[in-house]
Amino acid sequence: MLDNLSQNQRMLIAVVLSVIVLGLYDYFFIPKKPIANELNSTASSKEISSKSAPSVEAENRVDENKNAPISNKEISKHKIIATINSKHFTVQIDELGRIYKFFINDKRFKNEKGERLELFSSKAEPKPLEVRFSDSKLNKEAFKNPYTADKKEIILDGKSAKITLTQNLSDRVITKEITFYPKGNYDIKITLSKPAEYFITPGHRPTVIADAYTVHGVLVEEPDGTLTIAEDKDTKNPIFVKKAKILSAFDRYYATAFYNFDKGLNVVISPDSDQNPIAFVKSSSNLEIKGFIGPKDHRILESIDPRLTDMIEYGFFTFIAKPMFKLLLFLYEMIGNWGWAIVLITILIRLVLFPLTFKGMLSMNKMKELAPKIKELQQKYKDDRQKLNAHMMELYKKHGANPMGGCLPMLLQIPVFFAIYRVLLNAIELKGAPWILWITDLSAKDPYFVLPILMGATMYWNQKITPMSVTDPTQEKVMKFLPIIFTFFFVTFPAGLTLYWFVNNLLSVAQQYFVNAYMDQQKKLQKAKS
Repeated sequence: MLDNLSQNQRMLIAVVLSVIVLGLYDYFFIPKKPIANELNSTASSKEISSKSAPSVEAENRVDENKNAPISNKEISKHKIIATINSKHFTVQIDELGRIYKFFINDKRFKNEKGERLELFSSKAEPKPLEVRFSDSKLNKEAFKNPYTADKKEIILDGKSAKITLTQNLSDRVITKEITFYPKGNYDIKITLSKPAEYFITPGHRPTVIADAYTVHGVLVEEPDGTLTIAEDKDTKNPIFVKKAKILSAFDRYYATAFYNFDKGLNVVISPDSDQNPIAFVKSSSNLEIKGFIGPKDHRILESIDPRLTDMIEYGFFTFIAKPMFKLLLFLYEMIGNWGWAIVLITILIRLVLFPLTFKGMLSMNKMKELAPKIKELQQKYKDDRQKLNAHMMELYKKHGANPMGGCLPMLLQIPVFFAIYRVLLNAIELKGAPWILWITDLSAKDPYFVLPILMGATMYWNQKITPMSVTDPTQEKVMKFLPIIFTFFFVTFPAGLTLYWFVNNLLSVAQQYFVNAYMDQQKKLQKAKS
C-alpha cells in the first residue's frame, strides 16, 4: 500500500500518526492540573551508576541504608520567617529553612487568570533547600525545631543580598547562608557544627504545566558532559551520580537547580511513590553550592553562566535543536519579533533542505513513470521472486531510477523537523511574545483558530497540485482527510508552532509548482530531441 505513495504523502502520514499518538496520550493519560508528590521511602541498595540502575526494594529504614534520603510525609510547619523581593521574583522562606513559595513577577509570565506565576504548588514536596538527615532521630528533631532568620525582609534592587538561617538542635547547629541575586540565581553555604550525613534538595520540579509534548522530571549533567534524564512516572530505581555539574528539576518552561562546575555534586535521585524523580545532593560536612530557580530563558541562563544553558533540553535531537534555537535567537535579535523570526527560520530551513527534497521529488516522479512497467513485471514474474528482483534492478539501471531515492532525503529531513518542533514547544522566549494583530502570545493557541485553518488549507492546496499515483480507494480517502486531521490537532498547539507549519506548507506549495514546471520542461525537451 505504501509503495505507491509519494515522498510528501509518506512524510504527512508519518507526522500525523505521531501527532495523533501525542494528542491521544495527552488527553487520556496526562493530568491537566499541577502534580503534587510526596517523597517515597528510601531504597536499600548499593551505590549504582546513573546509566545502569539495578532493581531495588524500597524500605522505610534509613539506618540500613546511607545512600538515599529518608521520607518526611507529614510536614505541617509553613510559617514564613523571611521574604526576599525583587523586580523579577519573590521568595518566601518558611521556618524549616526552605523556599516555601517562589513567585515570578514579570508580566509576560502571568498565569491564565492574569496573576503572577507561582512555580510550586503548596502540596508539592520537597521544597527547595530542604535538608534531610540519614539518621532518623536527628532527622525527626530537625523537622520539629524551627530555623531563625537574621532578616525578615530583603529587597533586591539590582544588587545581591545575603540572609542567614540558623537551626539549633540538641547536639549541633545548622547554618544556611544564602546570597540571592536579581536574576534568580543564588549561592548557599551550609555549615554544621558537628558532621552528619544529610541531603539537600533543589526541590520538587515546578508544577506549572504537565503535558505529553515535552519532557519533565530531573536532569543531571555528568562530569563528562553527558546528560542523564529521569522522567516523571518512569523512575523506578534510585540514581547516583558523583561530581555532577548540574542537577535540575524541570517542567516545560521552568526549573529549580543546583550546580557546581568546579568540585561537582554528589547527586542522588530518589523515586517517590508515583515513580517521579526527586533530586538531592548528598554531603556529610560543610557544603557550598550554587542554585537557580526560574524560567529556562536562554539569555538569562547564559548571562549567569553560559554552561547553564545545558539545562534547556530538547529531547533526542537536542544536538540539532540547540544550534537551531541559537539561529532563531539571532534572527529575533535582528528583527525584534519572534513571529517573523519563525517565518524567516522556516524559509532558511527549506532553502537548506531544498537540494534534498528536490532530488527526492525527482526520484519519486521517475518511479511514478516506471510504475506501469513495474506492475507488468510483477504480474509476469509473480511466482519467481528472484527473476522479478533481477528484472526490476535492470529496469532501474536503464532509466536511472533509485527506489530509495525518495525515502533517503525524507529520512534526513525528519530530524530537522522534529528538532524545530521541540524548539518551538520548549522555547519560553515565546511566552507572551506577540506576532501580528490577534496573535499576542506565540506560546498559546491561536484564540480565533485562524492559523490552524490556514495550515489545513495550505496542506490541502499542496495535495491538489502534487501528482498522485494512488489507485487504492482507501489510500485516497486517507490522503483527503489528512488536512482535516492536522487542522483538528493543531487547534490547541502553540501559535508559534502552528505558524511554522503554515509557512512550511506555503513553501511546499511553491516548491511543488517549481518541480511541476521543471518536469514539464524536461518532457518538452525530450520530445524535441526525439
